[in-house]
Amino acid sequence: MSYDPSLPISELVRTHIFAVVVDNEAGVLARVISLFSARGYNIESLTVAEVDAQEHTSRITIVTSGTTQVIEQIKAHLDRLVPVHRVVDLTVETVPLERELALIKVKATGEKRVESLRLSDAFRARVVDTTSGSFVFELTGAPSKIDAFIELMRPLGLNDVSRTGVVAISRGSEPL
Repeated sequence: MSYDPSLPISELVRTHIFAVVVDNEAGVLARVISLFSARGYNIESLTVAEVDAQEHTSRITIVTSGTTQVIEQIKAHLDRLVPVHRVVDLTVETVPLERELALIKVKATGEKRVESLRLSDAFRARVVDTTSGSFVFELTGAPSKIDAFIELMRPLGLNDVSRTGVVAISRGSEPL
């Protein structure tokens, strides 16, 4: 969230997580993405997967940022798309549980290698590949946890990063 003292509180730019249930058919994702690009909205994270094979529906999780007005416009535009069944702003309507998966390659030897293994233990990262000069760590958690791990690995020989993007779900017993 960024703060500009000249803007009223309602105009703060905030990050929101949308869960969008759509028909699982060709072209739906392209329509959702084109809605964002046509209006100049940025997608910070995007994940898609089928969630109900019998109903042929998929869930798109979109992380985006904007003022209250922009977020309301995004939700309204998404609601009007024909293949969309439901749009929920998880950030507003619930307290979301969000996770991301990352594979992080670190090229290190000697003390840096030992330090990268020590830090991986602290972050509960799993070593999924190892050579005499590198490791690939698998880390699951909140995006901030993954960001912190990546920043700590930079001086130790961070070589490559692959991230899935955010998946989120509401807490409690209520369905989407």
